Amino acid sequence: MTKQTHTSADRPTPGTLAHLDVLVSGASIAGPAIAFWLSRQGARVTVVEKAPALREGGFAVDFRGSVHRTVLTRMGIWDELHRIQTDMGRQVIVDADDTERVDLPAHLMSGDVEVFRGDLSRLLYERTKDTVAYVFGDSIATLTETPTGVDVTFDRGAPRTFDLVVGADGLHSHTRRLAFGDESRYLRFLGYYVAGFDMPNHLGLDRTARLYTEPGRTAMINNYDGDPGRAGACVVFRSQELTYDRKDLAQQKRIVAEKLRGMAWPHVEQMLEALDRSDELYFDAIAQIHIDRISQGRVILLGDAGHGATMGGIGTGTALVSAYVLAGELVAARGDHRTAFAAFEAAITKYAKGCQKTSGNAGPFLAPATEKKMRSRDRAYRMLSSRLLAGFFKRLTEKTASNLTLKDYALSPEPIPAPAPAAEAAPAAQAEAAPSAQAEAVPAADEAPSRQP
Repeated sequence: MTKQTHTSADRPTPGTLAHLDVLVSGASIAGPAIAFWLSRQGARVTVVEKAPALREGGFAVDFRGSVHRTVLTRMGIWDELHRIQTDMGRQVIVDADDTERVDLPAHLMSGDVEVFRGDLSRLLYERTKDTVAYVFGDSIATLTETPTGVDVTFDRGAPRTFDLVVGADGLHSHTRRLAFGDESRYLRFLGYYVAGFDMPNHLGLDRTARLYTEPGRTAMINNYDGDPGRAGACVVFRSQELTYDRKDLAQQKRIVAEKLRGMAWPHVEQMLEALDRSDELYFDAIAQIHIDRISQGRVILLGDAGHGATMGGIGTGTALVSAYVLAGELVAARGDHRTAFAAFEAAITKYAKGCQKTSGNAGPFLAPATEKKMRSRDRAYRMLSSRLLAGFFKRLTEKTASNLTLKDYALSPEPIPAPAPAAEAAPAAQAEAAPSAQAEAVPAADEAPSRQP
């Protein structure tokens, strides 16, 4: 990585992007991250989120390597992430009788630092809520580009015109569908599904996990937060592509239960009981987004909306790096979106696709299709846990995440107070409402419950 130095004369004037009015769709990770950087360069930023509040919980996400660390440090949150990290310990592959077969060291599975997605989302929200307008419980209805902006209508709020629109609304991006066409054109199914839900911690796990595999399916019970009463269940299974309603919880629970039934691991019975009682379930295909261009006029995709992978693709780190680069290129171009978007795509596409590529092995590695492939997987795990090879494999896992020459755009990390966007940006009931940590928001199908790996 090459680091550039800057004198005070090189630094952008505060408020470099003050002429821009930007709409960001999605308040998970990528959305608040780009809002963080743009608002600190003076842009007026509105984040619209369809959920009624911040989504709590979610999979644990990790960061690794020099590029992730540099961006997080420039954001001023590197130390804070260490204060809220999971401190996850060993993960163990077991036989049907619960005999331990392979022990996976924490440092290989959790990167340099690991946090819950929901904790990171709240941290980014807290860092931006005073200079960014958050609108919860609403969604973009239509996008119409004009020579001078993008006319946007909302499901609930009054219409507005923005200079730029950033689609940061995940793998199943609604913004991408509006601006680029139906998801079926870009979603590549990889032959596996993953499910996650909460369950009682009957094994007494303490920041550890136990994983049992039969050909084509794996069941895992984990505890990431040290809560003695709660654990997370995770199921990965091989399948043909399924047709189901992403809003039908009961249907999804039946699919997952069918894949769990008959497994020889005795703890599967407790998993089935917890699944039956659960009112929240993460269920999705292991899939990737492949799209030739991530910008269309004044609309650009960020994070999983443009380079999504369900798991194993270092997606959260890629989203934060991409947000930094996009903001940097907009500053370098003085807000000219044509120049900035082209430079952003040239800078980030190869890196993001390289990170995404690593996710292609997630399903077969977690739930090998045959006994022979299971034995091969376990041998690989044993090598990963070898003290002799641990350092080598750690460097190998960091290589893709660090495969970018990161520019120093000299972005301001400090807030620049800006006038709030017009009141009509938000529905009356939501315009001033901060998200509640206790809100009973049901996660969308592409969001996971807490304490999942």
